Amino acid sequence: MLDPIINFLNEIFWGYVLIYGLLAVGLFFTIRLGFIQFVQFGEMFRAVIGSKKNDSAGITPFQALCTSLASRVGTGNLAGVAVALYLGGPGAIFWMWMVALVGMATAYSESTLAQLYKTRNENGEYRGGPAFYIARGLGAPWAGAVFSVCLILAFGLVFNAVQANSIADAFQGAFGVDKLWVGLALAALTGIVIFGGIRQIARVAEIIVPFMAVVYLLVALYVVVINIGEVPGMLGHIVQSAFGLDAAGGGIAGALLNGVKRGLFSNEAGMGSAPNIAAVATPDPHHPSSQGFVQALGVFIDTILICTATALMILLSGVMVPGSELTGTPLTQAAMSVHIGGAGQYFIAIAILFFAFTSIIGNYSYAENAMVFLRLGNRTGLAVLRVGVLAMVVWGAFESVATVFNAADASMGLMASVNLIAIVLLSGTVVKLTRDYRAQRKAGKEPLFHAADYPELSGKIDQSIWNRHDPG
Repeated sequence: MLDPIINFLNEIFWGYVLIYGLLAVGLFFTIRLGFIQFVQFGEMFRAVIGSKKNDSAGITPFQALCTSLASRVGTGNLAGVAVALYLGGPGAIFWMWMVALVGMATAYSESTLAQLYKTRNENGEYRGGPAFYIARGLGAPWAGAVFSVCLILAFGLVFNAVQANSIADAFQGAFGVDKLWVGLALAALTGIVIFGGIRQIARVAEIIVPFMAVVYLLVALYVVVINIGEVPGMLGHIVQSAFGLDAAGGGIAGALLNGVKRGLFSNEAGMGSAPNIAAVATPDPHHPSSQGFVQALGVFIDTILICTATALMILLSGVMVPGSELTGTPLTQAAMSVHIGGAGQYFIAIAILFFAFTSIIGNYSYAENAMVFLRLGNRTGLAVLRVGVLAMVVWGAFESVATVFNAADASMGLMASVNLIAIVLLSGTVVKLTRDYRAQRKAGKEPLFHAADYPELSGKIDQSIWNRHDPG
């Protein structure tokens, strides 16, 4: 009985609301904020690497970037890109780029709001995210609760089963390891990390994410260098295919639809996921906008760098030929085998392990914030959540039930829809914060947030957090 309802919801969310809604909201913020992702691109790096202050209540901006990338950079960057190419042709990559470029403005906006409306948990640690700015900024705690439940179901539980399934498939194919053993080992590793809480997750992400991203990009750079003569033509091929000018591509409709879908699923801009970790950071400069810049950079790294790297490695390999049924992970593995020989399938299996494992711990960190909002963030509540995550990891490694995964898609569709409405309604606050930040920079000052300049926020934000201009 549930299948038709879930399928109908997914058709509405993913066929209409999110495809057009996320693009429209991205364009809305791009224009309203004066093309901030291009004009202030350098500020994104300064907000990450310029941080010198420490605050026992939060994590560093770099840790927040790595934790959000842990969730963003997953199997979508490997298998998802391959599926986009298979269904939409090379032109799909162009539309993934476009989605990321406008999505950077959305990511900036939602994470800026998450910083502004953040609060403290019972241990005095920063917590926040869309549920908090929906409840505090819009006075709609019921909508914040709906968002939180959907986030826990989708990101906290089911999507972690999906990531575990990808790891188990890759390891069984490359090394012949039984899926159950992969699931048990993965659950053990996950438990070691998540039982240490968000701080432990941030410390692990801070080490693993830069390592996995740099190694993957170095291999991609090697492939590009040895095929440098073909790269300009391949980039032209991508652009031509995007507008249906290449008969061998997926046509403009196929390229646009698949590029947009895969791009949105990979970088998560506007979904309301990354703001949950953005709120946990101590921004430096001590202004909400600085963490917005950090998360906009996350979208750029995820799609413009890592997804493009996968696409070029596949396209330059020559394994995509008319009539071929290769798609997903096997397509990426076949491409890598062309470039680096028999080690290719093993390299992709290891890459999936790193990408998917970090997604599991990153997704969990989002769910923990949602538990705090629902007033279930005590020791018992978090223990139940953590055990549930580990159970889903083991189950997901060897089992695949379409109804459950479709339900997670519907949950994510609902939470994203709620988040998009909220950030558009709160866009005036984002604009004011952005102008304030840029004006202080232009005057040669280090931007600081002064709550007194925002009387309309009285009673909605935690004054004790923002009155401390020198955290630590």
